[in-house]
Amino acid sequence: MGDEAIDRPSLEAWFAGSVPSVDPPLSFERISGGRSNLTYGVTDARGRRWALRRPPLGKRLASAHDMVREHTIISALAETPVPVPPVVALCSDDTVNGAPFYVMDFVDGPILRSRAEAEESFGEPERGAIGERVVDTLVAIHAVDPDDVGLGELGRKQDYVARQLRRWHGQWEKSKTRELQVVDDVHRRLSARIPEQGPATIVHGDYRLDNMILSDAGEVKAVVDWELCTLGDPLADVGMLTVYWSEPGDELMPLFDAPTTAPGFPLREEIRARYAERSGRDLSEIDFYIALACWKLAIILEGVFARFTAGQYGQTDEGVQRFADMVERLAEGADEAENRLG
Repeated sequence: MGDEAIDRPSLEAWFAGSVPSVDPPLSFERISGGRSNLTYGVTDARGRRWALRRPPLGKRLASAHDMVREHTIISALAETPVPVPPVVALCSDDTVNGAPFYVMDFVDGPILRSRAEAEESFGEPERGAIGERVVDTLVAIHAVDPDDVGLGELGRKQDYVARQLRRWHGQWEKSKTRELQVVDDVHRRLSARIPEQGPATIVHGDYRLDNMILSDAGEVKAVVDWELCTLGDPLADVGMLTVYWSEPGDELMPLFDAPTTAPGFPLREEIRARYAERSGRDLSEIDFYIALACWKLAIILEGVFARFTAGQYGQTDEGVQRFADMVERLAEGADEAENRLG
């Protein structure tokens, strides 16, 4: 069965001219996990593998799915301590496959998307060490000087939170499928109490365990999904990681079956304490960034829900109503976190 996001004959011709040592014919397989940009595993006749990344089908905001930008970020980080997939080639010509795309070497290894995968892949001591490496890798991302690696113009360095609040509230207005007053209320309250930002760092924008490819020993081989990356306040990544880092018994789990609920993973408080210790940053305002992350995730998932219902991911049998319900729960979580600030 064909995939309308893949023009196989055209891509085979492009690979032959752009990727060294490729041996057609090629096979393409959608890699599960991404709910925004699409990632495919590509295999040639000799079994060599690559990963191809392209925007979703249908109408899209150019800034939200900019392949050239994502390619630039990963290429710039290749010579830093931050683990990223090796980039092979970029195609900015829409005529090849209907949208720009880029190709990376395929990084093989466990991606922990569920509790079962975490339990099957690693024992409890290894899970504890993986949690620590997740934090240490985030510290490494925030330690990179954007100017030193050619990313100084990736985004405006100041007023990151104010820009995020404006951008995502605008996105809410474009993608919402119903009215949710709490989304507007939290936007207004957060906008009125933005903490002072320290020096700008690279901000991943969607930093979580299942955006990492691990080795069989539990090392971090590659951080992926850089589409929301920009320059700004590093504590936004800490807030996002905290929201994703579900614990057993949580009522709010943005990932539905969070891998971090498996025994052995550090608790959220331990994650934050390690980040504060390793980075030297003050996390006393972390509830603001937790509220911001919940609010932003609610808007992102509303966009996912809208795209699912519009058919932009092709045929799917996923329970799309779960996304609509999670939007409301995340918005309520943002409201609760903001209220904790007093």
